[in-house]
Amino acid sequence: MTRPPLVLGIETSCDETSAAVLRGQSELLGHVIFTQDVHRLYGGVVPEIASRAHLRTLDHVVDGALREAGVRIEDVDVVGVTAGPGLIGALLVGVSWGKAAAWAAGKPVVGVHHMEAHLFATQLEHPDATPPFVALLVSGGHTLLLWVPAWGEYVQLGATRDDAAGEAFDKAAKILGLPYPGGPSIQRAAEDGDPSRHRFTRPLLNRGQRPEDSDYYDFSFSGLKTALRNRVREVEREGALEAEIPDLAAAFQDAAVDVLAAKTMRAVREMDCRRIVLGGGVANSRALRAELTRRLGGRGAVFAPSPRLSTDNAAMIARAAQFRFARGEVAGLELNARADLPFPGLRKR
Repeated sequence: MTRPPLVLGIETSCDETSAAVLRGQSELLGHVIFTQDVHRLYGGVVPEIASRAHLRTLDHVVDGALREAGVRIEDVDVVGVTAGPGLIGALLVGVSWGKAAAWAAGKPVVGVHHMEAHLFATQLEHPDATPPFVALLVSGGHTLLLWVPAWGEYVQLGATRDDAAGEAFDKAAKILGLPYPGGPSIQRAAEDGDPSRHRFTRPLLNRGQRPEDSDYYDFSFSGLKTALRNRVREVEREGALEAEIPDLAAAFQDAAVDVLAAKTMRAVREMDCRRIVLGGGVANSRALRAELTRRLGGRGAVFAPSPRLSTDNAAMIARAAQFRFARGEVAGLELNARADLPFPGLRKR
């Protein structure tokens, strides 16, 4: 193939239905994201509603991406689709559609790991965001700290032991009576707050930890969430909750960001690499980006995707599929969705 491959990417792992057309590694020709706002009514994603919405909208979303790119599905060289992890019903919609479309058009299909795709999202906008780097993947379902010496080679330094960072922000927002999704809501409320008015402990973070300790890089957010709930109850009894919400939001955000930044900087020092790549919805946190940039002190770089590419999207799926396709990794009709799909190329430290 003399020209760069044309990849159709499909993403349906949670509550975004998305399709993208990518030429080569960075020429994004078409990209459509349909966000299911209905989940705001329930304070979180309802899996059955998400699956049915994907069924209703995927045809239209793919047609829109192809039309925007000015190509037909027959022009596509490969179909890349999220195979996991995610909500199994939602994943099955995308995988089934992708396999059927690839078979009908006589094209190969590539199953993509959702979290690996988040690593590639930043590189679509920042060509210098290439290995080696330390990666912090923070989303509603995952929190991973990785060392990435090369594409396809991933060393897990740390992971969450309970709630993912995005999930913790969602639950904290619910405790504070703020809208879903929680990260943006807490960020907005915290802008008018003083984090020093309420001090929360930093879970799994203390000065006595050493790199060989099992908790040196790991995260835990359930205790932080409980501490917030207990403090909210105290403030409620004092009749001051409404006035204290900005301060409580700021204190929670400050604690969560402190832990994420501190663990990431530990990896920066141990790996002797001052390049950080962020991925996932929480990567859109201005506080997290600012804190990491401050701690690097101008001696390094923080690469983060734009808001459109930090949340779930098909552009990153197409980019990851392009990488796997270039390595000759294609699937057959036996490709299936897995809610617990293993991270390809990942090894424990």
